[in-house]
Amino acid sequence: MKKEYLPKEIELYVQKEWDIKKTFKVTEDQNKKKFYCLSMLPYPSGKLHMGHVRNYTIGDVIARYQRMLGKNVLHPIGWDAFGLPAEIAAINNNIRPDIWTNNNINYMKKQLKLLGFSFDWDREITTCNPDYYRWEQWFFLKLYDHGLVYKKISPVNWCPIDQTVLANEQVHNNRCWRCNTTVIKKSISQWFLKITNYAEELLNSLKTLDGWPQKVKTMQINWIGKIKGLEVNFYIFNSNEKLSVFIHNIYYYIDICFIKILFNHPISIKLSYINIKINNFIKSCNLLLQEDSIKEKCMNSGLFAIDKLTKKKFPILIVNKIFHNYNIKSTIGIPTHNKQDLIFAKKYNISIINNIDLIINGFHYNKNNIKLFIKYLIKQKIAKLKKYYRLKDWSISRQRLWGTPIPIIILNNKKILPLEENDLPISFPNQIFNIKKNYSEKINKNLNWFKYNLNGKKGFREIDTLDTFIESSWYYARYTCPKYNKAMLNKSSVKYWLPVDQYIGGIEHATMHLMYFRFFHKLMRDFNLLENDEPVKKLLCQGMVLADSFYYIDKNNKYHWISPENVIIKKRDKNNNIIDVEDNTGKKLIYNGMIKMSKSKNNGVDPENIIKKYGADILRIFIMFAAPPHISLEWKESGIKGMSRFLKKIWKFIYQHNKFNCKINNIDKKNFYLKINIKQKLLQNFINKTIIKVSDDIEKKQIFNTAISSIMLLVNKIVKYKIMNLEDHIIIHDALIVIVKMLYPFTPHFCFVLWKYIGNNNDIDHEKWPVVVNIKLNMKNEFDIIVQLNGKKKYIIKIPYIYKNSKDNIKKYIFNDNKISKFILKFNIIKTIYIPNKIFNLITIK
Repeated sequence: MKKEYLPKEIELYVQKEWDIKKTFKVTEDQNKKKFYCLSMLPYPSGKLHMGHVRNYTIGDVIARYQRMLGKNVLHPIGWDAFGLPAEIAAINNNIRPDIWTNNNINYMKKQLKLLGFSFDWDREITTCNPDYYRWEQWFFLKLYDHGLVYKKISPVNWCPIDQTVLANEQVHNNRCWRCNTTVIKKSISQWFLKITNYAEELLNSLKTLDGWPQKVKTMQINWIGKIKGLEVNFYIFNSNEKLSVFIHNIYYYIDICFIKILFNHPISIKLSYINIKINNFIKSCNLLLQEDSIKEKCMNSGLFAIDKLTKKKFPILIVNKIFHNYNIKSTIGIPTHNKQDLIFAKKYNISIINNIDLIINGFHYNKNNIKLFIKYLIKQKIAKLKKYYRLKDWSISRQRLWGTPIPIIILNNKKILPLEENDLPISFPNQIFNIKKNYSEKINKNLNWFKYNLNGKKGFREIDTLDTFIESSWYYARYTCPKYNKAMLNKSSVKYWLPVDQYIGGIEHATMHLMYFRFFHKLMRDFNLLENDEPVKKLLCQGMVLADSFYYIDKNNKYHWISPENVIIKKRDKNNNIIDVEDNTGKKLIYNGMIKMSKSKNNGVDPENIIKKYGADILRIFIMFAAPPHISLEWKESGIKGMSRFLKKIWKFIYQHNKFNCKINNIDKKNFYLKINIKQKLLQNFINKTIIKVSDDIEKKQIFNTAISSIMLLVNKIVKYKIMNLEDHIIIHDALIVIVKMLYPFTPHFCFVLWKYIGNNNDIDHEKWPVVVNIKLNMKNEFDIIVQLNGKKKYIIKIPYIYKNSKDNIKKYIFNDNKISKFILKFNIIKTIYIPNKIFNLITIK
């Protein structure tokens, strides 16, 4: 071990050791408790960003910690490799998407290895590999056979820029989630997966997910959006036609003034054939997406609905929206409770009724006996209980070629012909991707490949591909058996490894990926591919990585974002806020604050540059120390430098003290702790408390920054401790072993080398987590001192008895206390007054 800590040198050495020894390769072991630790798989965009680093560092810390607890840890990695960005890159760069994707994977894999993540690379998955997606195609055919996947012409969300369908979850404020283009409504033939069949179970089983953040569960509850009510039967006036009307809250039954039906209700469509105004109104509604931002409109149908109970007659209005994003096509108009309904009522001079109670066939109804009224309506067969979900069936067709081909033939007679299992995998030929054109033109240039003619059956291959969210909905299960070729999953492997014990990823996936893969898990369960009801026990959603952002506006009012690397900060205010800044050419800039790192704002920090400058371990420990994992992390290079100083301090201390190791090799540790003095026992007690706190912070609380803070406090205590005899040295040596073990999940290369240097022959990767040493600490060997500030009591602190007659030692002990040392930083202490063994008073300038 060299005197100076050289991260680059030791990290390359340790990484080679791991590769040669296949340290993190794992297989099923029925004699060991398993732990499945998984971070969401990355899209191979070309370069890692700090969001990746944070995600995978959190996962790696947890995986390494669990290994040290003696568990059999599965920690895999793979690539979510299909998708539109690769296809766009192929067009722009005149390169096949598979080549572009594989080049990116190779580069990002190198970056991941530089960071020292303990992945089992033998289980690596690439979702664009036919060996992976052939089972996706196989499962699609099973779902089709069981009626869980179907094709129909349907209004869909269409992105005119990306030229593809978007799922509801991929539309944010009427805009494409990827390119921010305004989404339009378009009716095309699409494949759908019946996620609505599982809406109730998806909702109810959230209650079993005790290890999931409540915020994520609430988001899923809202997205599933279950509402309950009554479906009440009315009749069309002068007709025998029935009209079923959904009433969300029957409490408002006596306040009904009119009935609302949606523009695509069968009655509306029927009227459009004979009424040109209604026809035009429906056409105008069809052009718009049903979003909250769209103004509510209505039109009088000219029809009336008759209430079977009261025989009252209500006008029927045709409206452009009812219950946003629900498949509800009729409801009630209640102007006394709804502002928009009041506007509609005034527009068509509809009388506003405000009944207090009602007597119907001898039943006295008012708003105090709702439950009885509901029972009455159901008994009379006038109404039935009804529930709706905001959740829609999942549109899984995508108009792109870099994706999983759908294994279906559309015959010339429009019938659907599923392919056979022995036809799989279906892969598009490479020549399709050599055309520098869009989706439609690529297909038109390759019509011969898409044509189908077998045994007299003629047709056309399905030209759409599956939504890439399908690939990321079952990859976690395939990690348990990535090379298995006899079935989609190996039952014994999934039984051993699933469910995932710890999943790590961003909260932005709460209503897309996290919903879809819960659903897909239940599908696989129902097809007897696995046994559990839920895929993940514990979920950790990490926050974003933020960085300073700067820009200037040119003469054409265009924004130019300047990288922080090219910025000079001229002045800060008293709160350290940036108030004067320019770029390295002297151009004045505007400071935009700390925002999410992104390419568009040019404020990203390249992890590889940081690794070259400081080392992977310093980056890792900074990422874990800078903020709790669930909140945003503010990137500051000063924090990186602080972590560098901390590791160098440990390295230097161990280097200087290692020469004494020879003296402690033959010590009988069994009886050692019975002989140590009170000072030594107090230090060992502090070590014990640190082990307990760090363990609790990592495993239960998952607040890794406080775990690192506790290790820092222990390091500071060890460095300041005066070694007077052999026993002192033994305790310090043991403390260093504890420190290196506890730091190992955060800084594995650093600790790998130090572990050998302090006298161990084995690799630290196979070491156990430190345990507390049982010592008998007699609290009578301590006494209480009251700590005052300007005569006012602030703390009571226990002082070791050995310091009883020394004011200087008592002062040092008080000032070194963690709470007191932080507290007194705010004050200017001018003197201290000590009343022996009772009071220690701190006097400050007022």
